[in-house]
Order: sequence, then C-alpha cells, then structure tokens
Amino acid sequence: MLFENYKVFNYTFAGRPLVVETGKLAGLANGSCLVRYGDTVILACATASAKPRDGIDFLPLSVDFEEKMYSVGKIPGGYLKREGKPSEKAILTSRVIDRPLRPLFPKDLRNDVNIALTVLSVDNDCSPEITAMIGASIALSISDIPWNGPIGGVFVGKVGEKFIINPTADERADSDLQLTVAATEKKVVMIEAGANEVSDSDMFAAIMLAHEEIKKLIVFINQIVSEIGKPKFSYPSGELDHDMFDKIFAFCEKDVMNALDTDDKNVRDARMVPVQDAIMAQFGEEYPDLEVVYPELIYKIQKKIVRRWLLEDHKRVDGRRMDQIRPLAAEVGFLPRTHGSGLFTRGQTQVMTIATLGPISDAQMLDGIDEEESKRYMHHYNMPGYSTGEAKASRGAGRREIGHGALAERSLVPVLPSVEEFPYAIRLVSEVVSSNGSTSQGSVCGSTLALMDAGVPIKAPVAGISCGLITAEDGTWTTMIDIQGLEDFYGDMDFKVAGTHKGITSIQMDLKIDGLTPEIIREALAVTHKGRDYIIDEVLLKAIDRPRAEVSKYAPKMLTMKINPEKIREVIGTGGKVIQKITADTGAKIDIEETGDIFISAVNPDSAYAAKKIIEGIVFEPVPGEIYDGRVTRIIPIGAFVEIAPGKEGLVHISKLENRRVEKVEDVCQVGDEMRVKFLGTDEKGRLNLSRKDAFLR
Repeated sequence: MLFENYKVFNYTFAGRPLVVETGKLAGLANGSCLVRYGDTVILACATASAKPRDGIDFLPLSVDFEEKMYSVGKIPGGYLKREGKPSEKAILTSRVIDRPLRPLFPKDLRNDVNIALTVLSVDNDCSPEITAMIGASIALSISDIPWNGPIGGVFVGKVGEKFIINPTADERADSDLQLTVAATEKKVVMIEAGANEVSDSDMFAAIMLAHEEIKKLIVFINQIVSEIGKPKFSYPSGELDHDMFDKIFAFCEKDVMNALDTDDKNVRDARMVPVQDAIMAQFGEEYPDLEVVYPELIYKIQKKIVRRWLLEDHKRVDGRRMDQIRPLAAEVGFLPRTHGSGLFTRGQTQVMTIATLGPISDAQMLDGIDEEESKRYMHHYNMPGYSTGEAKASRGAGRREIGHGALAERSLVPVLPSVEEFPYAIRLVSEVVSSNGSTSQGSVCGSTLALMDAGVPIKAPVAGISCGLITAEDGTWTTMIDIQGLEDFYGDMDFKVAGTHKGITSIQMDLKIDGLTPEIIREALAVTHKGRDYIIDEVLLKAIDRPRAEVSKYAPKMLTMKINPEKIREVIGTGGKVIQKITADTGAKIDIEETGDIFISAVNPDSAYAAKKIIEGIVFEPVPGEIYDGRVTRIIPIGAFVEIAPGKEGLVHISKLENRRVEKVEDVCQVGDEMRVKFLGTDEKGRLNLSRKDAFLR
C-alpha cells in the first residue's frame, strides 16, 4: 500500500468539522499534517536541522505562513503573476503563530527549526490563521523535534452581549471584538486582540472562554500524539558552562550592579565597557572561547541581577516603584508643513508620529487571500539604528516594524470617524527617534496626538502602555507597569494594552515563559487600564484637549456628494473625457464609487466647489413645474436659450417671453441676462422647454 501510514482524525470544533490527515503528504519533514477546517485546508510541516547552528545564543526558529492565491481562486496581480514576498497579513499571521510556539521550546536548543504553513484552500467562515496555528501545534507535537506543547488556538468574537467562538465571516463583520488566544492545557501563552472599546471584564471573560475551548481541543491533539507521535531527538545543549558562569558572576557582580543602577541607557552602556575589559583580562586565558560566548554571558549576568532586584527587592533599574510610569511629555504641531504631528516622550523612549490626509483614492489596495480589498487608514512604523545608539543603515521595514505598525493601526481604528463623516484616506507614520522600551505603545500615544492635530474627529483619545512580569521558581510573581528595555529584555512578559477611558482597543502579549494564570491576566488588565487613564488625562489631553476644528491649510479639502448611480457614466464621459476635463479645468481630484458617492479633493477649496458645481450640473434633473434662475446663453429668432444649471439649457419660445406679443426676442433680453423661468417639460427629442411668462404667473 502506497500510503500505509495514512490516518484521519476527526473533531468537531465550534460546531464545524476539523479533520487532521497524516501519513500522506510531506513525508520527509520531521512532522507534517493536513488540517481541514470546513473548506479551509492548511498543510503544516515542521522541520529541524540535524545539527545545531554554531556560534549563536538563541533558538533559530522561523514560522512562515504562506498565502497561495489559488486558495481563493485568484491569479496574483503584478507583472510576474506569481506569489512574491509575503503580504503584511501573512507576516502578521506568522508572528501570531510564532509567539505561542517559541516559549515552549527548550531554552538550550540551537538546531534550526522551520514551521511552514501553506494555505491551500480558504473558507472565509473558517479562519486560515487559527487552522494554521492548530496545524503547527500538531506537526510539532507528532514530530521528533523537542517541544513542550501542544497548544491550541481559537478566535473569539462578540456580537451584542454574546461571545462567539470562531465566528463566521458575517459574524466577524458585526463583532466588537477580534480576539485570538493560544494556550496549553494549563496556561494562556498568547493573546492578540483588536476591540471596539471592550471593557476589562468582558475581555477577561472572553479570554477564559477561549481557554476552556482550547482545553477540549488539546485533548483531541494529545490523542493524535499518543497514536502516532515520535520520540523526541536528543541534542547537544547550548547552555553556558555553569562553572564558568558562577566564577565570572562572583568576580563582576558588584560592578555590573553598579553599571545597571541608572535610568540612562547611555550611562549604563558606558559603565559596562570597563567591566567587559576586566572580565576578558581576568578570564581570557582560562577560557579561550570567552570572546565568542561573551554576549550570552553578559546577558545572563545582567538578567540574574535585574530579576533578583525585581523579585526580591522590588527594585527597578531606574529606581521607580513597580506601579510608577516614567516621566512623560507630549507635543503637537511642531512640524509646520505636515497635516498633523505629535511627539510623545516616555523616559528615554521618544516617538514622533506624522499624519497625512489624502483623497479616498489614496487608500491602500490589498491583494491577499482574505476578503479585505482596501484600507483607508494606514499606519507605518520605523525604528532606525540611531534610536538605540546603533550605527547601522536602514534596510526598510522588517517583520518587527510591520508588526508594531499593525498593532498601532489596530489600536486606533475603533475611534476613527467613518468615511461619510470624514472623507479622507489617512496615513500615520511613527518614527522612533529614541528607544528604551515600549515603542509600539509610544506610537499609539503619538498617533492620538497627530490625529487630533490633523483635525481628524476621533471619537476618543487612545493611549497604550505595557505591563511586565517576573516569575520565581516557587510560583510567586510580580508585575510592573511601563517596562523599559532591560525589563522587557530580562523579564517574562510584555503585555501591551491600548484603549480609551471606556475600554480596550488592542492587546498584544509576548511571553518567555510557559504561560499565564488567570490571576496574572486579571492583574495585567487592571494595571494597564489605570496607566492608560493617567496618560490620557495628564499628558495627551493637556497637549491638545480636542481635535482641531479644521484640517491643515496644507491638507486637501474634501467635498462629498451623492448622485444617482445611473448618472455615473455621464460624469465620467466616453473614455473619461468629461471627468478629465473637469479635473483639468478646476485642478480638483475626483473619485467616484459604484454606489454614486463622489469624493472631491483639492488644496484650494474653491477648486473643489467648482468641480462640485460642474458635476451637479451634469446630473441635474429639472422637475416639471419648478421655477429656476438661469442665464441667457443664445438668442435665435424664435426664442432665447437659458442655462438653468451647468450644461443644462432649454429654449424659452418667443411666445413664452412675456404676457404680451413680442415682435423681437432682443426687445426682451440679451445674451448674459439673468432670467427666471418655469420648466414645462421635455419634448420628444429630450430638449428642455422653458417659460418666462409662466414664471410670472406662479
């Protein structure tokens, strides 16, 4: 038999069939499975190198969520007509799946591990992201790769007061919550959320509901593992020599403590230089490979000291209380020619966000496997080398930059006005000019400032802040608000929450441990809520208390109008001649939707109004019996032509000029005269019949 190891496992997941197939595809991977959820199909493959990578002090794990356009029956756009670099959505999904997998690998594993998740078919009611996360967990669990899973993942929505596990596409469209949770049987290992100002209590309830569903899913995965799982392979540990570490730690402990005891990153780095020199001088001959392992050695020495301070002494590196936020500052309007600008400072972290407004046609067009085809709000995040004191050139946005930009974007979307209220495309760019922790949440705060400075009528200001965590081997733990770089680097958690006074708009949780208990989650939600309230009231609203009443004079001015969709072709004209002429004559930019909605933009408001007037004339439909004010455009022997709207003229017959007999049209009017007329209707050729006489008699 060709596929003698072929097996099928069935499970009902949120009311829909989940089918796992193994032993048929990708037999050379360490672990693989085909996961079918509804009509969504994912091929998940886990592969590890036979030997560890030399000269590294981290796990070289890569997770690739690979979108295939054939999965949704599309041919890729562009000249090549094939999939190119991953879309932003694919990168974000890869990050969401990476985060719960990574903490469960052995800390000393140095073998390259790749998780390839190929999207083969998409059912929009059955999330490919969740299906891929489950596939990754199963592929790793049944493989021989050392890993302390499995995990499960679910998506939670909230429609009205009802929580829904893995909502359908229609339910997601009406949902106030987009929550992704990953967990082991005992603990939550990843939270990612966007929300329409959802309360802390509702968010906590949704997370707990997700965990209960995941526990049932893990029972199913464990059944698969018990039947076909492979024994885990052994590997050489990448841990430092313990005797070497203990000896060097005893030698430099006090000097490193002194170096770390400051709130200034530059001072800390300067103090560490002589410490490094002393270590190399003292132990360089005894340990010939010391220079190679030095970065990992110093990392672990600093980690041990910082964690001890936090756990035992409740001491933070910069001297703050555990519940104390760093010094804050906010400023708006400091860039004169941009449409809006905001500068947010938190300790040594500084983020400058710039807002740019454009016509709706500037919205980003998307070419992916989901149903979203465009977005009018874009948020981009940049973190150059100088922000951390590194001398490196900028190489464009990496996965981290894309992820932080998306998080800030998700945080602000719930408070943005609708396109009907504010007919602009909006782009925000967050430039990190100095980084010492929590730059993503600094971007959220800077974005609120920039939007308000740009005159965007947001519903409420949004602030973001992070909560850290330190755990001990005995199970005790402590949290701290507003973590800086060292606390993030050496701590166990970065729990980022953004929101308004009313509720949460986004969450992103990064962990380095095997998960969080409900108590820790509840505590993190409480402290971050208190923190963001303080930032909004004491910093953001004191810099600018409300959105500006008008957009910048350098921003385009937008007008909107709605016409009968049947009139669209008249406004566009044959080959676009009419709309091109309007644009050339007025200087305005015109965007027309299939619904008949028209968006007119121009830096000069008069240009926009001129274009609107012309369009109104084109689509103008006079009503029989109504009176109109017009202008005489031509005179012929039998009457006068009167323009009652731009491009709309009709004939006033000589008999309809006066209540008396008129011998000559010129006796009554001249070209250019204003004339009030009554619309009588159209003749068999569609021409307008007008009457000045009947306008008198009204």
